Amino acid sequence: MTAEATQPTTTSTDHSRATADEAHSHGPQPAAPGASYADRFASADPAAFEVPTGREEEWRFTPLRRLRGLLEDAPLGAGGIRVDIQATEGFTAEQRPVEASDRGASGYVPIDRVSARVWAATAVATVIDVPAEAEIAEPIVITVTGEGGQTATAGHTLIRVGPHARATVVTFFEGSATLAENVEIVVGDGASLTVVTYQDWARDAVHHSNAHAVIGRDAELKHVSVSFGGDLVRHDTTAVYDGPGGSVELLGLYFADAGQHIEHRLFVDHNEPQTRSNVLYKGALQGQDAHSVWIGNVLIRQEAEGIDTYELNRNLLLTDGARADSVPNLEIETGEIEGAGHASATGRFDDEQLFYLRSRGIPEAAARRLVLRGFFADMINKIGVPVVAERMLAAIEVELEVAMAGELESESA
Repeated sequence: MTAEATQPTTTSTDHSRATADEAHSHGPQPAAPGASYADRFASADPAAFEVPTGREEEWRFTPLRRLRGLLEDAPLGAGGIRVDIQATEGFTAEQRPVEASDRGASGYVPIDRVSARVWAATAVATVIDVPAEAEIAEPIVITVTGEGGQTATAGHTLIRVGPHARATVVTFFEGSATLAENVEIVVGDGASLTVVTYQDWARDAVHHSNAHAVIGRDAELKHVSVSFGGDLVRHDTTAVYDGPGGSVELLGLYFADAGQHIEHRLFVDHNEPQTRSNVLYKGALQGQDAHSVWIGNVLIRQEAEGIDTYELNRNLLLTDGARADSVPNLEIETGEIEGAGHASATGRFDDEQLFYLRSRGIPEAAARRLVLRGFFADMINKIGVPVVAERMLAAIEVELEVAMAGELESESA
């Protein structure tokens, strides 16, 4: 089965809020300093959000001018994107008018001006439905191809997996585009879902995404974000629970080259007891003005007793001129938990590792390759999707060639 569309995929939602079509446009009410991340203002009305200046906490790391007017009034159309869905059995994939798409099934309400503009502009949603107790053996592969980035495109995707079903959904982003999207993920009770989003954009692409996941009782979600391409990629991912016993694993791998801006913002809301979450993002950066941003937020509510959570971000700076901003946050409202922690580390190549390898006759260039492969190896194994792993390994080899070429050039100079 192949579906083609002139509209992209994606939408976000927050199960702890009312639906976006209810009265939520009561003017911007920024949270007070020190307020919970869960108290972010939400509305489906773009006019309810002021245009950010870049001084706001949620926008201070983002180069707003490179968003091509997505925060202002740049037109958001339906063209410029082609969506192809790989043929397989056991699920349905349709392009539906938003009125008939069950948009908002996760309870999501837009949390920023771009998301609200997308909500208002999107006419057609991509809906992936896996029925209850189905087991989809092969990954559902979606390829989103940009056909030019001059006009911005708005899109919405809903991925819904019924109770006790199992599936993997992989989305590859390619070509040149300015894409703003909302993504909703609904995981039924006892179900298991892996969602991979792989940014392999052309060098000039801009991709702004808000994704929201709701995890049912005793359900499991593995959400993976891989970012290699694009000029600016900014993803905001939220996960909440719809019953006790749910588990969320948020994994990310990114590689920023000169001038690239890659930003990931994560929020796990432990609003149910006996829930679990594990967040692990790793990135490498090389080249002048390569910039990554990782903001991790975990909230443990008072009613969320017996939870276990950990978040970790690690960055490897391969050259001078690269910058990684990493901010882990943990809010705890109850002491009745199994465990909670966070960590962040940013550094250069481990001199001891390089010395160990070179002392055994391995040339420095080869030693650096081995260290970098080792840095990403556990992440690739955790993702566990062969079609993604093969593509990631090939992309890492390309990045290594760029790194080695840069080192040779600097040595000759």
